[in-house]
Amino acid sequence: MVRYLAVLGALLQAGPIVADTLAGRVSGISDGATITVVDTARARHTVRLAAIDAPEARQPFGRESKQHLSDLVFGKEVKVEWRQRDRYGRIVGKVMVQNTPCPTCPPALDAGLAQLEAGLAWWYREYRREQSLADQGYYEYAEFDAKARRIGLWQDEAPLPPWEWRRRNQIVARLVTAPEPFSPQRTSMRSASRDHS
Repeated sequence: MVRYLAVLGALLQAGPIVADTLAGRVSGISDGATITVVDTARARHTVRLAAIDAPEARQPFGRESKQHLSDLVFGKEVKVEWRQRDRYGRIVGKVMVQNTPCPTCPPALDAGLAQLEAGLAWWYREYRREQSLADQGYYEYAEFDAKARRIGLWQDEAPLPPWEWRRRNQIVARLVTAPEPFSPQRTSMRSASRDHS
């Protein structure tokens, strides 16, 4: 009995197992994988579409990816199914939007899947375990199909995934801002030139 209560206590402290749901209207699009949702209490929430990553603004197809997501969700009511926040505090979830002009129909279009189908995002395989098996299958096939048809970013011979693009830019930024290494020879040359002036 004591062991049962200890396990039950640990489960309760771990938090809910089921996903939370956020409902609201999309008021902003940051990029091809990030939106702002305003809920009924007028609170703003930054939402990252789960299991996809889109090209950065300065990457090829970055603007097209953002525009496509905007066409899908901007100004529309969405339902976000989520379980966690990322390290920036953004909700990470599956964004469902109404795809028809029917005001009483539930949101039925998966915006992340639509981005993959248009060839304007990558399936983020690293996070596939956070998806249902059905969603993993849909997302994998959507990316495969877009790649096979060479649409969107797959028109390029070797499109660079945004996580690699960000890593390369961070390395370049570090190299550009790195302090000049100490050199006793340079110091003595500077002091010698000061002595002669």
